[in-house]
Amino acid sequence: MKTNVITSILKNGKLNLLLLAMLSFVFFSCTKEEINNDDPAISAFDASVKKDRPEQSQGAPQKGDLSIAAIAEAEGFSELLKAITYVDEMLEAGLGEMFTNGTDQYTVFAPTNDAFYALYRAQGVDGIRDLPASLVASVLKYHVTDGRRASNSVLPNNDNSKEIETLLDGATFFVDMNGNIDAIGNDATIIAADVSASNGIIHVINTVLLPIE
Repeated sequence: MKTNVITSILKNGKLNLLLLAMLSFVFFSCTKEEINNDDPAISAFDASVKKDRPEQSQGAPQKGDLSIAAIAEAEGFSELLKAITYVDEMLEAGLGEMFTNGTDQYTVFAPTNDAFYALYRAQGVDGIRDLPASLVASVLKYHVTDGRRASNSVLPNNDNSKEIETLLDGATFFVDMNGNIDAIGNDATIIAADVSASNGIIHVINTVLLPIE
């Protein structure tokens, strides 16, 4: 089932020029609905710029100065951070440390706040802590793959979809050349690509991926 959520990506006016210079991004629209620029999860990306597909980088972007966790905190991905904190507190999962340290490299398909709000509505809950911690941990791991995988490594160059193996016991999802994701339990779309961190790369997505049908 496809959840169609129009989202915003980064807080208005909060991105400094140094980070802006490091980010390689592009917007594209998969619906005709308006992008909500007032949501506290988007801004350095110009909502008026729309492409047919995410632009592929020619190679992995140079490492940024901020960690994945620091970028998520600075740019308003509060629901994602709440989910990470929740599973770390309840299960000692160590996800916060994993996304903070600069030793290992990861690629994160990061859902926006609106994506999480849509999940809460669908599940009939008020927030992430109303869901089982073990389920939330599985969902989070399903959004992460090893290594720095820029858009040229994630998006195929033809009509064939590319399979992405995740940290959730090797569970996979598929990405087509337009940035559409076919997950086990639902679909999503990459709405911004190649946000470069010191310990990996972030691709922003508009739906929380579900590893179960």
